[in-house]
Amino acid sequence: MLGLKEKASYGLGAVGKDMVYMLSASYILYYFQDILGVSAAAMGVILLIARVFDAFNDPIMGVVVAKTRTRFGKFRPWLLIGTLTNAVVLFLMFAAPPSLDAAGLVAYAAVTYIVWGVTYTMMDIPYWSMIPAFTNGGKEREGLTTLARSCAGVGAAVISILTMIIVPVLGKMFGGTVPSELASRYPGQQWIELNGFKFFTLGVAVLFVLFTLIMCLSIKEKSSVDMKTAKISEMFRALVQNDQAMCVVLTIVVVNVALYITSNLVIYFFKYDLGGANWNDGYALFNMVGGGTQILAMMILYPFLRNLLKLNNIRIFYVSIGMSIIGYFALLAMASVGVSSVVPFLIPGVLVMASAGVNNVIITVFLANTVDYGELKNNRRDESVIFSMQTFVVKLASGIAAFVASLALSVLNLKQVTCDATEANIDFAQGVSQASKMGLRMVMTLIPIFVLILGVLIFKTKFILNDKKVEEISEELKVRHEK
Repeated sequence: MLGLKEKASYGLGAVGKDMVYMLSASYILYYFQDILGVSAAAMGVILLIARVFDAFNDPIMGVVVAKTRTRFGKFRPWLLIGTLTNAVVLFLMFAAPPSLDAAGLVAYAAVTYIVWGVTYTMMDIPYWSMIPAFTNGGKEREGLTTLARSCAGVGAAVISILTMIIVPVLGKMFGGTVPSELASRYPGQQWIELNGFKFFTLGVAVLFVLFTLIMCLSIKEKSSVDMKTAKISEMFRALVQNDQAMCVVLTIVVVNVALYITSNLVIYFFKYDLGGANWNDGYALFNMVGGGTQILAMMILYPFLRNLLKLNNIRIFYVSIGMSIIGYFALLAMASVGVSSVVPFLIPGVLVMASAGVNNVIITVFLANTVDYGELKNNRRDESVIFSMQTFVVKLASGIAAFVASLALSVLNLKQVTCDATEANIDFAQGVSQASKMGLRMVMTLIPIFVLILGVLIFKTKFILNDKKVEEISEELKVRHEK
């Protein structure tokens, strides 16, 4: 049985891993577009291509890890190699030379972000795949997986809450004076944030390496464990032959596109719409409440709806999507009537993030049910293949969402306020037109609403695995296995 040391160290690895992921996923667009001035359209293309490439790279890395044989095991060497290289690339990505011209910054963003994705995959695939290598099956394995997912949520929440609080502080402490030749390009707050991100990322990268090192030293692999990997051809064959898996995968894409569009743009909403001298404090509060709500929704809200209210999973899914749509409408309405306090916006934030938490659980359940359906229909269990699709399509959705958000930013033309480098208490919203503010509100609410409605229509039309159907399939499989 696993001891406290092994469990804690594995959870610590998840904290570091998702700190790094959240920093890249949430702030790379803001860093290059808003601070360095890279074209939003160019960033959209870079982010889309990189994430699609990264999604296809996952199965390749799985094959490489599966074929690795060393005296240290097959997983830990890649964990260390991937972590060290990813930490270096992460720092370089958020330490772009400010003297580069526009074309140079686009090239720098493209190279570092794509390489970051490759090196992250090098450690992410072995991290999740190594669970069977040091656990027994059943409750022990399920418990560790749950612990790791929860710790990953903690790591992501830490970055969401602290980044825009710590970055300005570090920028003022270590940024120095803007060089005269760069003063016109990086006035005031831009220079502070530029340097703040560099030093903040350095700290995150160091913690990432430290946490992974502790994990690798604390956990011993079983050398006899085999790792099953899915090829791209197997993924698409499983989808084509399993209409219910296809339906769930499409639902995952549209639900995550809606969420990621909002998460990419919410920092711009707080900075350029709500504004105020302390906009970053409001943004941190919003993220803290939203992140906590998402975790609690998975742990408490879903069991409450399922076990106490006795709702079936399909109805819970519709309730969850309804909560999210209501949240988006509430956010748009509050912003449109001029609500300026952060506190009221916590209500739509809670609705949207609670929906995201519930959907994380339900989609996993739906995918599991499609495995049984596929076995009954095709006489073949594609369990590993179908579940590997979840990571694939989530990355694809994040790339699509980043592309949409980038196109919106290029049209809205949001810009930093020009000010002296030592000036404080800047209200960035003062320099933004009402048309741009309204456009931002509509993109981050109405487009997600449209996408969610589309997802519900796809799901309602194609999905047939209700509780009764799942029970029937289970009974038929039981009879088949007994023969």
